[in-house]
Amino acid sequence: MADSARRSLNFTGFALCAGLLAYALFTQLHGGLEPCPLCIFQRIGIALTGVLFLVAALHDPRAGGRTVYLLLIILAALATAAVAARHVYVQHLPPGSLPSCGAPLSVLLKYTPVWQVVRKVLTGSGECGEVNWRFLGLAMPAWVLLWSLALAALALRANLRPAARAGR
Repeated sequence: MADSARRSLNFTGFALCAGLLAYALFTQLHGGLEPCPLCIFQRIGIALTGVLFLVAALHDPRAGGRTVYLLLIILAALATAAVAARHVYVQHLPPGSLPSCGAPLSVLLKYTPVWQVVRKVLTGSGECGEVNWRFLGLAMPAWVLLWSLALAALALRANLRPAARAGR
């Protein structure tokens, strides 16, 4: 693959992540959908994936560097997919089987060690089980799961193949 095509695909990955975050902020600010803690973790994952795509595009590394960026982007995308999958699971639990909503995330971060906050958030709470947005029958976490997997596939496409040889 030519280096220009590789860079274009990495810029495309960045643009997709930026678009996903922009839509999430739009739904929050104009649609009144406040993100739950699992949603916030998914936003962080998409943002990290986007930053990694951007750095890979700007740096445009050679063989070994491409592999490093590939692994980092895939790790970020799959971690985001894992959080989204957990969120989908939480949304499909029977009503009443989740703990009630606790303190807001900002309060938890202020008074609780980070690792405990992460563990608490990933167990889900009542607010994470609510489905208040759907598109084509899927809630937002399901879309984040699909987009995260698509971003991982895009990272493979962009950064896995060796650069085109000069003689071709």
